[in-house]
Amino acid sequence: MEQNQKPIFDYHEETHAEKLARKSKESPFMIIGLGALAASVGYGIYSYKNRGQMSTSVFLMKFRVIAQGATVAALTAGMAYTLYRNNFDKKEVISPNVLSKNEH
Repeated sequence: MEQNQKPIFDYHEETHAEKLARKSKESPFMIIGLGALAASVGYGIYSYKNRGQMSTSVFLMKFRVIAQGATVAALTAGMAYTLYRNNFDKKEVISPNVLSKNEH
């Protein structure tokens, strides 16, 4: 290879849909987290309109605590899933040498 020649890389720029599909396969709790985000924002908007005499700053502080709790719960569930998948959900691989002639 000549020194002046640069290597050719097969670079494919992902669209947003492709990136979302790839990330959802790698970590399925991301989709659950996005759904929870949309649900909590919807609930926040609804409860803000029906907050009564509560001041806006108190409402936002209360909503912030709820959002942080949901984030910690999602992170804990994701870590538990990853721990299970990496350590406990391993299937045993039986070597062909272990099988006897009658088991084939």
